[in-house]
Amino acid sequence: MPLTVGTAGHIDHGKTWLVRALTGKDTDRLPEERRRGISIDLGYAPLELSDGRRLSVVDVPGHERFVRAMVAGATGIDLFLLVIDGGEGARPQTREHLAILRLLGIGNGVVAVTKADAVDSETLELALEEARELVPGAEPIAVSAKTGAGLDELRAALGRAADAAERTHSDRPTRLWVDRSFTLRGIGTVVTGTLWSGSIGDGDVLRLEPAGRTVRARSVQVHDSDVERAEAGQRVAVSLPGVERRQVCRGHVLVEHGAYPVSYRLDVALDELEPIGDGDRLQVHLGTAHVLGRVVRIGERWAQLRLSSPVVAARGDRVVLRGETTVGGGIVLDPAPPRHRDEERMARIERGEVAATVHSPVLADSLRHVLAGQPEGLERAGPWVFSPTWLGELDRDLRDRIGAADPIDPGVPAPSEPWAGDVLPLLSLERRGARIYLPESVPSLGAKQAQADALLRELARAGAQATKVEDDELARFLESAGSLVRLGGGHVVGSEGYEAARKVLVGECETAGEIALARFRDLLGIGRRDAQLLLERFDADGVTRRVGDRRVLRRAGAAATTRRASS
Repeated sequence: MPLTVGTAGHIDHGKTWLVRALTGKDTDRLPEERRRGISIDLGYAPLELSDGRRLSVVDVPGHERFVRAMVAGATGIDLFLLVIDGGEGARPQTREHLAILRLLGIGNGVVAVTKADAVDSETLELALEEARELVPGAEPIAVSAKTGAGLDELRAALGRAADAAERTHSDRPTRLWVDRSFTLRGIGTVVTGTLWSGSIGDGDVLRLEPAGRTVRARSVQVHDSDVERAEAGQRVAVSLPGVERRQVCRGHVLVEHGAYPVSYRLDVALDELEPIGDGDRLQVHLGTAHVLGRVVRIGERWAQLRLSSPVVAARGDRVVLRGETTVGGGIVLDPAPPRHRDEERMARIERGEVAATVHSPVLADSLRHVLAGQPEGLERAGPWVFSPTWLGELDRDLRDRIGAADPIDPGVPAPSEPWAGDVLPLLSLERRGARIYLPESVPSLGAKQAQADALLRELARAGAQATKVEDDELARFLESAGSLVRLGGGHVVGSEGYEAARKVLVGECETAGEIALARFRDLLGIGRRDAQLLLERFDADGVTRRVGDRRVLRRAGAAATTRRASS
């Protein structure tokens, strides 16, 4: 089973040096990191264990200013490598990083007491004892990245921790949180991240959220090696053809179509390090994303997080809440809840008596981690599962939008989501092409009737002269009713004026064999622009075709005109 280990610990305690000694790779890739001698962003490396297994390593910065990056790197790891300087012992970021690991539910790991070559044996033993007290259950190993002492023992301890690690939810649909994006010559935009669940292969069609964009995966790699499919728990790099570098960044997520809701609200069971008040505004970290959120307390143990930007979440996900420091976290109970406080509902969800509300439809397979069989209180449409409450809300919302639509076209665009084809037939609405309408609704002028009447009177007076109409919907409606003909640039002529101009055109062509713009203008007594617009419409209608700067009749156009005249 592929697993990822993440470092943790205070700045200058030797995390990056230790990773370099274990893997042979320097994870400080930025020039500023090498100039300043500190880690600023996340780094990655493969780690070969003594038994031949390979772990993926995420190296995180230790400075308090970069805790945001640490949370992004720690989210999705399976076990930790906590690094403590043998001479200094545990420091503030050691403890905050430990708290973040606990909030993320990461309980397996190893403590590396570093710089063992630089302290005496008594000081080293005191540091090892502190590590045992600080992280009960985690093996403390004394190591020196400088001399190599203890590295084999550390690899063996990591192997034992990996044996005890359990990757949860890996059987869910594909989800990869993006932690880095960049451009490679000849390849295009590449994103990397830890694959939380599912798998990714070359050619897979996925959804980039919360951007709401469909993308196709190409050139899938795991630690710089091409693979047919990457599996959950692996560090993955994948190119996204057609996506510009600026269109994807840390915090975005690649997911299977329709498998996860995109929501501005999360219902969570709180885990507080410090008291969190109703209405507090905090940074909410989920996956590699962080957004500003307002806490709405629901009873003593729960809260709804109302977010400034949407996130992709699933039940069981863990969030970290930070102000100036880390104040707590929570486990997601409902990733797309209704906007109200309901303490009884929260208690029932946590007890497993009811499923979380499924608002936007999700694929049935994605609910395997919630319920077995047909979920009570949920309904199906094809492969999609949703709540009847949501279906009613969707129906009412679309009816409200239709009610506000222009009566000339009393419909609205149909939802474009993947579930639309299966779910829309369940509504009390009628789909016509790409739009939806109330049953048996027909276009009407409504309040525009007076405007239409005035326009038609004006067109009757204008004859073959073109009139500018700003309301394109009105013009389309009147054209479909046979009252006018639309020309280019928003201009129209009345139907009688158009027929009169066509008779003049056909008569001249039958007599002279052709007609020029100037001759047509003079015969009608109109301006050059209007004559040009009419000739272009006659060309489009198949009455004439252009030969140089003149028009000649098409046979079909002449025959149609003859039939019209004789009828």
